[in-house]
Amino acid sequence: MARKFKMVNYDESLRQVVTLAECLPPNHLARFIVGVIALLDLSAIYAHYAPVGGEAFAPEVLLGLLFYGYATGIFSSRKIEQATYDSIPFRFIAGGLHPDHDTIANFRKTFLPQITELFVQVLVVAHELGYLNLGNISLDGTKVRADASKHHAVSYGRLLELEQQLRAEVAELLALGEQADQRQLPPGLNLETEIMFRQERLVNLAQAKTVLEARAQERYAAEQAAYAAKVRQREEKAQETGHPPRGRAPQPPTPGPREQDQYNFTDPDSRIMKNPTDAGFEQYYNAQAAVDQENLLIVGCSLSNHPNDTAEALPTVDTIPPEVGMPEAAALDNGYWSPETVQALAARGIEPYIATGREPHHRSWKEYFAQPLAQPAEDASPIVKMAYKLQTEAGQALYRLRKMTVEPVLGIVKEVLGFRQFSLRGLVAVAGEWCLVCLAFNLKRLHVLMAG
Repeated sequence: MARKFKMVNYDESLRQVVTLAECLPPNHLARFIVGVIALLDLSAIYAHYAPVGGEAFAPEVLLGLLFYGYATGIFSSRKIEQATYDSIPFRFIAGGLHPDHDTIANFRKTFLPQITELFVQVLVVAHELGYLNLGNISLDGTKVRADASKHHAVSYGRLLELEQQLRAEVAELLALGEQADQRQLPPGLNLETEIMFRQERLVNLAQAKTVLEARAQERYAAEQAAYAAKVRQREEKAQETGHPPRGRAPQPPTPGPREQDQYNFTDPDSRIMKNPTDAGFEQYYNAQAAVDQENLLIVGCSLSNHPNDTAEALPTVDTIPPEVGMPEAAALDNGYWSPETVQALAARGIEPYIATGREPHHRSWKEYFAQPLAQPAEDASPIVKMAYKLQTEAGQALYRLRKMTVEPVLGIVKEVLGFRQFSLRGLVAVAGEWCLVCLAFNLKRLHVLMAG
């Protein structure tokens, strides 16, 4: 007997009538996001709309599309627009409407400050529902690619060469224009156009030069502070041991721009940074997140164009809304270490647990069971006190959770959601988009917590 198969009549299949309620179960993420948006205060967004004009899409609709898009890895306004046609959750959120990609993109860019306020409101909702009782937090940062190509950048050394070359060409063209007989000029050469083109490039190079010199001054101030701290640390160690410390003495920093310092013309606020996955260099921003160790919600987020995390702890902690409380302790890796950060966190009532060096991989059993450090004296240096605190039972338990909290959260954002490049440009706009990413993650996480 021949095997029978269930076949589909696709002509009849196209005539099927289904409801969105059949396709979206009551606990679907799209329904959840719509429900949460209904709890938010959107008066600040509505206040930006003029009292007269054409019929606009309600902010609830556009926010729902953005929140669900970012929570499911769809960040492009064009793809969100297309999804309102061919994706059931997006059709439900849009209610059968189809905002075009320009409307979605303009809404996102216009209301980034208000979206930052909504990040706080979502945390307050989680707190009032009992899913966020702020205790200990973990901090970490990740490099996210800017919407800029490194090929549209110029180094400081090359900038000086181009500036000299363009000035010489402008002078040469001006000299040609002063000649009485210009009939011998090459065919198609328009002196006015060529001179104007080079003068515009000189203006752009002058702007880039000013920015690079200002950045160099900022870097020099930071390096000078780090140098002074290293010198002070060596002096303290010499006093403790009674002999000069081993190793080379720290060298004072050199002021001024370096030849390899780069300026990007596509997104000038982005910086060239080392790719964390390989040895290459790309245009990046430094995105930060503070994560509650109990429920893995992002309670604070910030963004900068600094290549390292030394000065990123305080700006991130200060974004934690007071409505959800103040963390009791914070775990940070050695990239955040500085005595100033320790003091500032303690002044805010947060007990810091910051690694004082890289934790070695594949430690031997002797290292695992080595005798703990002796309790330091009252006048011991901050790094000695911190090293001891991290070896206590409480310190080890709290710091160990850092790898199981903030690192997985950032991994989910980049690997599961696929957020690896910003859609916007400029430090302010990019910081707002990072807050939107964190808000969308929190909605997805809160949805999981409530379903459990």
